[in-house]
Amino acid sequence: MATWIQNKRKIIGLSQGAMAESLGISRPTFVKLEKGILKPTEQQKSTLASLFNMSQNDFEKNESKKTETISDKVEMREIPKENVKKFKEVLLYILNKIGNKPNIGQTAIYKLLYFIDFDYYEKFEEQLIGATYIKNTFGPTPISFAKIVKQMQSAGELVEVKSKYFDHDQTKYIATKEANVSIFNGQELKHIDDEIERLGYFTAKQLSELSHKDTPWVVAKEKKTLNYELVFYRPEETSVREYEPL
Repeated sequence: MATWIQNKRKIIGLSQGAMAESLGISRPTFVKLEKGILKPTEQQKSTLASLFNMSQNDFEKNESKKTETISDKVEMREIPKENVKKFKEVLLYILNKIGNKPNIGQTAIYKLLYFIDFDYYEKFEEQLIGATYIKNTFGPTPISFAKIVKQMQSAGELVEVKSKYFDHDQTKYIATKEANVSIFNGQELKHIDDEIERLGYFTAKQLSELSHKDTPWVVAKEKKTLNYELVFYRPEETSVREYEPL
């Protein structure tokens, strides 16, 4: 999703880091400016015009062409095709690894699946599970979760138990078999491990709060599907991809 600022920067041969330094801002802030998430200030416009060897008037003309909102500009590259087999094995893998931890109940699992899926898409621009998530009050929810869990219960692959966590009702799941990791390639398995290590100690509340900062959730309307393409417009708090070295 190249913007005219990005194209101009590449023409003059400057990195995002060098541009950020010239503007007196951080590289992540410049990335958002370059992608059109943020609008440049008047001083930044003047600096950019100078760097691009163009007049302020020409800069303004180019800038005025970009008036769409993020949701107007971004469409789903393709409708995700959920891989049910991978969904089941990722769920079993999470339960095998950290399912016995007191913080890992149904709500936390929803968010772990979401970040595993959307973070993978941001990093590699490929689907891992490819599940469909909708915007709910407490964060993204995989819409096929209940159906898949019911199938797995019937197959004897997991059991559902009710418990308490800090005096709150909690639904937990216990895996009764090991995940079949052979269906994942090395990149996928490392990503899942990294996500579990990074987020596995978060409470459901912390995971929900983190998801509420994520652009796919922020932009979506209540009960509507979250758009994978919006991971490329994430804020610094949730972005997991290093787009360009300094």
